[in-house]
Amino acid sequence: MDKKYDALFTPWKIGNVEIKNRIVMCPMGGTSLFGWFELTGCGFDKEAAKLFLERAQNNVGLIIPGIAPLRDTFWGKWLWQNPKMFQELKEFMDEIHKTGAKLFIQLTAGMGRSWAITELVGPLHKNTFTRALVKPILDTSHELASPSAQPARWAPDIICPEMTKEQIHEIIEAFAKTAKLCKDAGVDGVEVHAVHEGYLLDQFAIEFFNKRTDEYGGSFENRYRFAAEVVKAIKESCGEDFPVSLRYSVESKLKGFQKGIVPGEAAQEMGRNMEESERAAKYLQDAGYDMLNADNGTYDSWYWAHPPMYMPQNCNLEDVAHIKKFVDIPVVCAGRMEPEDAAKAIAEGRIDGMGVARQFLADPEWITKLIEDRLEDIRPCICCHAGCFNFSSSKGHYNTQDLKDTMGLARCALNAETMQSKKHYIKPAKKRKKIAVIGGGIGGMEAALVCAKRGHQVSLYEKTNDLGGVFIAAAAPSFKEKDKALIAWYKRELRKYPIDINLNAEITDIDALGADEVIVATGATPNKLPVPGFDKGIQAVDFLLGKAEVGENVTVIGGGLTGCEIAYELYLQGKKPTIVEMQDDLITTPGVCLANTSYLRDFFEANKVPVHLETRLNEITDDGVTVTGKDGKTFKIAADNVILSVGYKSAPLASKGRHIHVIGDADKVGNLRSVIWGAWDTCMKL
Repeated sequence: MDKKYDALFTPWKIGNVEIKNRIVMCPMGGTSLFGWFELTGCGFDKEAAKLFLERAQNNVGLIIPGIAPLRDTFWGKWLWQNPKMFQELKEFMDEIHKTGAKLFIQLTAGMGRSWAITELVGPLHKNTFTRALVKPILDTSHELASPSAQPARWAPDIICPEMTKEQIHEIIEAFAKTAKLCKDAGVDGVEVHAVHEGYLLDQFAIEFFNKRTDEYGGSFENRYRFAAEVVKAIKESCGEDFPVSLRYSVESKLKGFQKGIVPGEAAQEMGRNMEESERAAKYLQDAGYDMLNADNGTYDSWYWAHPPMYMPQNCNLEDVAHIKKFVDIPVVCAGRMEPEDAAKAIAEGRIDGMGVARQFLADPEWITKLIEDRLEDIRPCICCHAGCFNFSSSKGHYNTQDLKDTMGLARCALNAETMQSKKHYIKPAKKRKKIAVIGGGIGGMEAALVCAKRGHQVSLYEKTNDLGGVFIAAAAPSFKEKDKALIAWYKRELRKYPIDINLNAEITDIDALGADEVIVATGATPNKLPVPGFDKGIQAVDFLLGKAEVGENVTVIGGGLTGCEIAYELYLQGKKPTIVEMQDDLITTPGVCLANTSYLRDFFEANKVPVHLETRLNEITDDGVTVTGKDGKTFKIAADNVILSVGYKSAPLASKGRHIHVIGDADKVGNLRSVIWGAWDTCMKL
């Protein structure tokens, strides 16, 4: 291992518990050992247990599973009322400890205004009759209970009820009882969720959300009282030596309701600013917390706590390192952390641990590979959130995530096996076949790998001189360094197997391949709009591949994800982009995480990038475009160039047949998740 990583592999202590190294697997929604979104009450989650055991066997120091609600979302049973769960937990802890790893259970008081109301649940709550009808199964008023009456983050037309003092005391008692059961089960500590990310305890702490006039609102001490009473109750129940970590946001990065402060923006902090955070960190330490597991943000500035690829690497490090100066307990920093930078910060005493989350989903062995100097073998997380946390929302819509997705978070768009081991797994083929894969994009490369791992004889055909397909263009922007690394990772993986790779090989006759099975992964082609001058525009792919130069003023037609990323890249290049979009919001496609979309929306607003919504393209001219706005008026937008990002249509080389399988965008235009998971669904059957 390179010596620059040495500091990551030094022991440290949280209270009296020694951790073997400084790498912390941070909590992620969907990885609770007590089950996630269980319709029949909590049940020990064997899939999550398998996930953690595999990571523990690959050298992680401390594991913190995803939030365990103190009270079931469905049926309203308290977690401490399920003793069988903790017996199963005890057996699992024995296995974890054999690896040398430690594990803390993260317990949550709830979400309050941040509860991700779905399109299905919203109408049920808004109607008083249906709300009362479903209350025994799903008590939406309890889930939404907040420090004060206020609009819900995901549904501004729904007003959250004010939590009663009786409810507060019930939650504090539940923290103590549940923590004691965790301790008795051999858990090494608990983490309180959280004065962090705008969840319930954070809402109490932030004056912007807390308008109470009782002892839980108003003054600094009153606003932080809830969190302080929680740790005191846990310590009284479990003893002073039982470690209690706190998930903590240093700054809220909050500009207003549903508005965050993007990096570099000069805006007034409406939440917890650094001055208050310096005081709060010390106050919470003195209340009894043994560690701060820290980053930044709220659900209104979600991109700080769940940073997409647009956020800087190590985006929270400076703020977290600053807050460490005001406490004596260990401080962990999370947020696109890079091992080299984390090791340097630890060696300098600026932080105590490196918090990592999604990289563990993309590659369970990444720490082992780092130790063994195999960094090039690490499958990189590209911060897409497409599998792990694709809660999505746009104007006039609540969380539009599919219910099936909500029940299965913490999966990975790039690693189909993560949290889906019963669905996606490598099983040796019963009969070795000759398989031809046509198309060397991500879908084709993934299909070739899966088939080769199963023992088939695989030939891969790509009509260009390089592998990667349209993802080469997608990875071209300056902020897509991890996407570029992913393409390189695929190329290296392909070389590890006896796959016959044929470049500059355009296939015109499938029968001539002599294959038993043919997988068609030929992608999609750009849509065309029937408007005058459309051919004067530059296709998004051509711009991204550097095939067309653009001037200073550029109009982007299409405010979907690709169009917005192009506009963002243009701005970073010093250009002046303008976006034209027919929908009433940017990036309205379900499945694109709000952390990603809200960053781009907030960035364009903060930097005054012109965005014309509900606007139709009429014509592209030599000096710009003519459009019609939502008011029905036609106007001209001057531009040196026009970039077209108006979607794609599937372009399969051949239709599906008995031995012909069409996958990825060639079958249905989607994203990396649909491409990769679809490849597995097909290849496991061959």
